[in-house]
Amino acid sequence: MSEITTIGLDLAKNVFQLHGADQSGKAVLRKKLRRDQVLTFLSALAPCVVAMEACGGAHFWGREIGKLGHEVRLIPPAYVKPFVKRQKNDAADAEAICEAAQRPTMRFVPVKSERTQGSTMVFRVREVLIRQRTQLINAFRGHLTEFGQVVPQGTSNVSKLISIVEDPTCGLPSEAMAPLQALIISLRHLEAEITKLDAEIAHRAKEDELARRLMTIPGIGPLIATAFVTLAPAAETFRKGRDFAAWLGLVPRQHSTGGKQRLGATTKMGERSLRRLLIIGANSVIIKRNVHAGAKHGTWLSDMLGRKPTMLVRVALANKMARIVWALMAHGGVYKAPAMAA
Repeated sequence: MSEITTIGLDLAKNVFQLHGADQSGKAVLRKKLRRDQVLTFLSALAPCVVAMEACGGAHFWGREIGKLGHEVRLIPPAYVKPFVKRQKNDAADAEAICEAAQRPTMRFVPVKSERTQGSTMVFRVREVLIRQRTQLINAFRGHLTEFGQVVPQGTSNVSKLISIVEDPTCGLPSEAMAPLQALIISLRHLEAEITKLDAEIAHRAKEDELARRLMTIPGIGPLIATAFVTLAPAAETFRKGRDFAAWLGLVPRQHSTGGKQRLGATTKMGERSLRRLLIIGANSVIIKRNVHAGAKHGTWLSDMLGRKPTMLVRVALANKMARIVWALMAHGGVYKAPAMAA
C-alpha cells in the first residue's frame, strides 16, 4: 500500500469514516471505525494530514489527533460540499474532505484550544437564555391578550405584564393564576442568570487589553468587544479589513458574469453572533447620533442617513466598524475619530 499523506475523516456520533490518499491523490484507504478506535488507529500511522469538517466536536478531535503528531486541518462544510460526487453518504463525505484538503487554495479553520472554547460558552449560553426569555415574554403577552390585557412588545414592558398578574383587581380567572405565576418565576430566574453573565462579560472586558482598545470605537461596548476577542480569528488570518468584513457577511453578495457586476443583499456568512452584535452597535450610534462626533452634520454617516434607507446605513456602518476592529486587532492602538472637513 502506498504511503498515506492525507486522510479525510468524516465525524459522527459513533461510527467514523476514513478515506486515505497518497501524494498523487489516489485512494489507498477506506475504513470505518468506531469512536473508541479512531485514536488507536491513527496513532499507528506515520504523521500525515488529517482533515475534518469544522463541525461539532471537530476542535476536540483536532486537539487529540494533533497530539499524535499529525497535521490537523479543519475545513468549513460549505467548502467541502462541492467535492461530494453524486449522492451523499459517509464514504463520499470522507472522500470529499480528503480531496478538499489537498487543494492549494483551500481555506482552513484554526483548531481552538480548550480555554478558547470555554470562553465562548458565556456568549452561547447567554444567547440561549435570551431566546428562552423572549419565548416566555411572547407566551406571557399572548395569554394575557386572551383576557383583553394588551401590553406593547419588548423586554422593557415585562414589568407591566407582571404588575397585571399581581394586581388583585386584575379580573383574571383563578385558574389562570398558577400558570402565569410559573411564567413570572421563570422570567425572573432567567433575568437573574442573564445579569450574572453580563457581569462576567463586563469583568472580562476590563481585564483584557484588546477589549479595552476595541471599546474606544463608537458603538462597541463590553459585550461586543469581548465577543470579538473570544470569537474572532487572529487578525493575521485576513489580509485586510475588507476580508474581515466579508468573513462576517457584511459585504454584498456577488452574481457577476460577462463583465457585468451584479451586487445583491449581504452574504450573511461567517460568525452570525458577531455580525448581529455589530449591527446592533451600529444602530446604537445612529440612535444617539447627536452625541457621536462621527455622526454629526457633514460626516459620512450623516450624508448616508440623508440619502439611504436606515437599515442599509446600519449594515454599511457595521461594515465600517468591522474594518476598524480589524485595524486595531492587526496594528494596535486605539480608535481616533477622523477630522471634520472644513
